[in-house]
Amino acid sequence: MEIAPVVPDRHVSGARITIIGHATVLIQICGVNIVTDPLWSERASPIGFVGPKRVSPPAVAFDDLPKIDVVLLSHNHYDHLDKATLRKLVARDQPLIITPLGNDTIVAAAAPFANIRAGDWWDRHRVSEDVEVTLVPAHHWSARGLRDRRMALWCGFAIRAKERLIYFAGDTAYGDGRIFRSIRQNLGSPDVALLPIGAYAPRWFMRSYHTDPDEAVTIMQDLGASQAIGIHWGVFRLSDEGRDAPRIALEEALVSRKGPGSRFLPAEPGYVWHLEG
Repeated sequence: MEIAPVVPDRHVSGARITIIGHATVLIQICGVNIVTDPLWSERASPIGFVGPKRVSPPAVAFDDLPKIDVVLLSHNHYDHLDKATLRKLVARDQPLIITPLGNDTIVAAAAPFANIRAGDWWDRHRVSEDVEVTLVPAHHWSARGLRDRRMALWCGFAIRAKERLIYFAGDTAYGDGRIFRSIRQNLGSPDVALLPIGAYAPRWFMRSYHTDPDEAVTIMQDLGASQAIGIHWGVFRLSDEGRDAPRIALEEALVSRKGPGSRFLPAEPGYVWHLEG
């Protein structure tokens, strides 16, 4: 799939979100450049010549990426923790890497000079005078191999920048919804929520790990988010649904709930969102 490449500004004084592809998002806010789950490799796999392959390139070429100040690493699955990309980022920018407990060991082994802060759910990390990151709960799991299932933690992130709040879910199922209502209760309603809408079929298997688009709409409502952007779809074939099925299912879910489609967008790589004010 062809996409229009994006060359981001080096610094943004306000707030801007650029969808690079899958769960990789560039968040520029209050002069801080943050990238989530960075993955510029051709495959989401432990082996370079097999495994899920991209159907579209990253919307921002690695060399066009501005200097990254912070990496938010949600968990250790191969489509989220990519050692090759992390090594390149550490060598080029020496960013602060914030990740849940246990993933620091994996990152340190891949990039020995990485600056890593590992934390538990609800831990807060100040990354600049104006920007604070909180690790928040997610319904998911972790593993890199056959013997390390659930031995590292997983999370989402809430980014507080002055009066703004951005939520990045990472990978998550819906469960009973309590974690999303607790995020709203503890941190407030996000201005924008980055929510996964892909890799959900078949439901009998994926329901415990990934939301489908209808559940993602419920998460947006539970959070009280002003805006939601659908991520984690259309880049890697990780499950049974078709490439465009998440977009179509999201549109149908919004119609069935009589919600404005503009409030929850199924963003293609290259989409840029500006937070006003």
